[in-house]
Amino acid sequence: MTRVLTARRKEPQSQITKSVVVFLHGYGANGADLLGLADVLGEHLPDTLFVAPNAPESCPGAPLGFQWFPIPWLDGSNEEVAQRSMDAAVDDLNAFLDAIMVDEDILPEQLALFGFSQGTMMSLQVGPRRDDAIAGIVAFSGRLLEPDLLIDEVRNRPPVLLVHGDQDDIVPPKSLSEAAVGLEKAGFKEVFAHVMKGTGHGIAPDGLSVALAFMRDKLSF
Repeated sequence: MTRVLTARRKEPQSQITKSVVVFLHGYGANGADLLGLADVLGEHLPDTLFVAPNAPESCPGAPLGFQWFPIPWLDGSNEEVAQRSMDAAVDDLNAFLDAIMVDEDILPEQLALFGFSQGTMMSLQVGPRRDDAIAGIVAFSGRLLEPDLLIDEVRNRPPVLLVHGDQDDIVPPKSLSEAAVGLEKAGFKEVFAHVMKGTGHGIAPDGLSVALAFMRDKLSF
């Protein structure tokens, strides 16, 4: 049984929803963490609804934060618990995306995922395994989990933009190139990458500009 994800949202500036961007936050954060980006992005994507769900589990040590799944080396959980939790979160997120498309009357190609850190891991885990390809995935400062499994499990290959800071001390910068290789081995044809110079585990203006250009291209109708 899936859990219902609570979400914040920023309505389209035009008041007409032609596309939806779903923000997926990082470990220990919440939906509000990324939703502020909608103020900047919405000026250039006036027909886009921005939605930012909270991950389904409370995060240990972060009273107002959530997690998509535990991280054993941070919270002392074991790998089996983390895997079960991620599998459940995948089901929860898929149900959330299905509901958004019905509620907003949009097609998969009108939906994009924008992940950060653990939210990127979820984006790259969920997007390519859905029955129908979404418009694209923006993947900041995260990893592609178990790339060898993706080769066997991929169902569609949406365009992907990988963005990472070269000074990231939380998720190593090499994760970008590893993700690119993994996606290409799984048959992805549109994989783009941008390195934010002098940036740690965060979103710099240049990275956001590249993400905006990517979304404007993939969500143009």
